[in-house]
Amino acid sequence: MTGPLLHDVNGRPVWMPDTTLAPLDRAIAERPEAVAVRMGDIALNYADYGHAVAMLAADLVMRGAAGGTVAIILRNSIALAVAIFAAQRAGAACATLNPDYTLHELTPMLADAAPQLVLCHADRLTEMMAVAPAHAQVMPIPEDRTFLANLFARDMASLPAFPTIAPNTLAVLQFTGGTTGRAKGVELTHRAIATNIAQREAVLPTDFGDERILCFMPMFHSFAAAMCINLSAYASGTLVILPRYRPDWVIEAIAHHRITRLPAGPTVFNGLIAQDALTREGTQSLRSAWSGSAPLARETRERWEARTGVPVFEGYGQSEAGPILTYFGPGMIAKPGSVGPALPLTHLRIVDPADPSRICDTDEVGEITAQGPQIMRGYRGLAEETAATLRDGWLHTGDIGRIDADGHLFIEDRKKDMALVGGYNVFPREIDEVLMQHPSVAAAACVGVPDSYRGEAIVAFVTPRADRLADSAELADHCTRHLVRYKHPARYRMLPEMPLTPVGKIDKVALRALAIALDRQDADGA
Repeated sequence: MTGPLLHDVNGRPVWMPDTTLAPLDRAIAERPEAVAVRMGDIALNYADYGHAVAMLAADLVMRGAAGGTVAIILRNSIALAVAIFAAQRAGAACATLNPDYTLHELTPMLADAAPQLVLCHADRLTEMMAVAPAHAQVMPIPEDRTFLANLFARDMASLPAFPTIAPNTLAVLQFTGGTTGRAKGVELTHRAIATNIAQREAVLPTDFGDERILCFMPMFHSFAAAMCINLSAYASGTLVILPRYRPDWVIEAIAHHRITRLPAGPTVFNGLIAQDALTREGTQSLRSAWSGSAPLARETRERWEARTGVPVFEGYGQSEAGPILTYFGPGMIAKPGSVGPALPLTHLRIVDPADPSRICDTDEVGEITAQGPQIMRGYRGLAEETAATLRDGWLHTGDIGRIDADGHLFIEDRKKDMALVGGYNVFPREIDEVLMQHPSVAAAACVGVPDSYRGEAIVAFVTPRADRLADSAELADHCTRHLVRYKHPARYRMLPEMPLTPVGKIDKVALRALAIALDRQDADGA
């Protein structure tokens, strides 16, 4: 084991790799026969996992991927995990995109990513060829069994030389929403991601060679990459993949595979708690659960722990931060409402939103800023937004919070217009623009409102055109054609006119209050 060391909460040394590939290479060298990844009835040991990565990486190198970007548009699968490491082995940055995105959503992301190659499922080949940049090659990826058989049939003796990966080489281009609703490509180096893996390990230590991590979260998401794909390789453990989240599948998988770690969002914990099949006996293999991607309600934590006896630890971060900034870990005293202290090597401070040069006092509310080796290099092709977000070496998160005397962070608010729907960042302006394309709509404004299951839900306010009748079902069908499902409004409310601010803008604060009041009125009348 080489490289700088941190120490975990138990005083044990923590290895800090300098590339995302180093943990995988260590597992291949030290535990070649151990099961690395499993999905359904297919399982690969680390030797075969490494073989598959090398074979696909060789193909990518021969197609000119080195030094560029590989867009990966795949559903949860062994192929997706292999593709991420293969792109990085080939010296490319991987841009994992939601396979459920419509062409309307994918087109600008692919234009910004400018990938040399696009990997997609065979059933979307024609679509991807239509929206991929002109210079990009589109590679269809078959289902796992065929994908792996094709790779293993190749001759390893003919492998090309792989490029040397330096720590400052770009590893990931992670697309995330912006305050304007435009998706932005977050550039993260190998050092940023690899360091963040070790920072997490210092606070949430794992047992090397004895971990089974369940992944049902969408694997294109930064939280899944950090807490499932990269973590399992670092721990030389087994990554157990489900195609998607379904409570009964998750409960069955925990018991059948004797899962030791459960990374999930609050929506999942709420859904599992509602299942009679969730029992202490069935979850006795779990050592801990890790919550992220959205705030975890205190009631949810308490109900989960009372039901299962399994501790759940919560953290905070964003794609621009590799993606983790804080976490509660074993041995720490949980404070209600807090997302924990900063990770090792990470510095947090609160600044006055009106005057960012003024650092706020203890427990004073302001904008959360962060500094550390896991912070992004910048937004691809967006120099002005990069300069506005990275100022004087500090990441300005756009989130509002406070830090107490013990250094624990409390989130008070989020970016002005963003909603968190089931752990996904949703920017209402994007939905507004889609609704405005409908011929019956004169004005549209969407807001996020509290939702007991998803954290928040989207409510769309629509002012119909004078000569047209706006029908909710018709609008819902329109959104289905243009937006991924989690962005769909949960409710449509018709207004004869929109409330306006003094400067003539639609008053979303007033609309959000109205949406909450109408929801409460509907509930009382039910």
